[in-house]
Amino acid sequence: MLRQRTIRQRVSTTGVGLHSGQRVELTLRPAAAGTGIVFRRTDLDPAVDIPVRAVQVTDTRMASTLSAPEDASVRVATVEHLMSALAGLGIDNLYIDVTAPEIPILDGSAASFVFLVQSAGIAEQAAAKRFIRVKRLVEVREGDKWARLEPHEGFLLDFSIDFGHPAIDATGQHVRVDFAETSFVRDIARARTFGFVQDVEMLRAAGLAQGGSFENAIVMDEYRILNGDGLRYDDEFARHKVLDAIGDLYCVGHPHAGGLPRPQVRPRAQQPAAAQPALPGRCLGVRPFRAAARGACGFRPGLASRLRATRHLRRRCSRCVCWSSSPLLRWPSASRAT
Repeated sequence: MLRQRTIRQRVSTTGVGLHSGQRVELTLRPAAAGTGIVFRRTDLDPAVDIPVRAVQVTDTRMASTLSAPEDASVRVATVEHLMSALAGLGIDNLYIDVTAPEIPILDGSAASFVFLVQSAGIAEQAAAKRFIRVKRLVEVREGDKWARLEPHEGFLLDFSIDFGHPAIDATGQHVRVDFAETSFVRDIARARTFGFVQDVEMLRAAGLAQGGSFENAIVMDEYRILNGDGLRYDDEFARHKVLDAIGDLYCVGHPHAGGLPRPQVRPRAQQPAAAQPALPGRCLGVRPFRAAARGACGFRPGLASRLRATRHLRRRCSRCVCWSSSPLLRWPSASRAT
């Protein structure tokens, strides 16, 4: 039996909102089995809870936004990177306290959120995981964008982007990821969000991108990437769209146990949240350092896998289709965990 997961202890960080530019304090707290993921706006009096459910997704323009069931004006925006990290690490139950209407962008990827969760440690709970399984083909189209979910044994994500920009065209624009063989932490989590210099003035006039910078995004002019450190992956743009998609569909409230998502993204447009593909509810080759003794199914890797944190060692679990591994990330120094 795959068990539900939460974190062992609370952990906090501080950052700025990508669109609001506001300083935000974020705290992750353990939650009991069956709680689900719950955002809490602690800057309000009284505090307002926003449970993660598909019906609470109220806006997907430029970011994914959840609204409170009792009052749709109480929101929390830009949840997709944090939700992607929680999906990738198999976290089922968590309270997320936030002091502003937007999640901090940190380094623009899911890596800093993965680091927070791993710093807190992961605890299995005495309750079985609940999954959503794709049983028939589902497709959503919006203009020249489309996304399709197909039944599939396991979970394989096939993702294409087409932005018509020289810097993006020079990289891989098609990603095919089989999470039976791929580590979310190693291969997806570090991919950053991206934007274009020519769009900044328009976005800021609309009250967006107030907190964007070279520290939390890949920035491009009409021809090239302006970040001095370049890309983290050869196909980082496509991988970041995969990262967003994983987080967006985890907003349905449960991990997916099977499906073959095939999304197509066209220039600078946001997919409907309901069309985004999600991550399956399995180990997926992700184990935090503090909980490195076992995989999600109970598989215990060899001593070398537990001790050599400088390499990514994988062993196939003989009990199920999961991977158990020791991931390595070069964590952004900008994040601060307490």
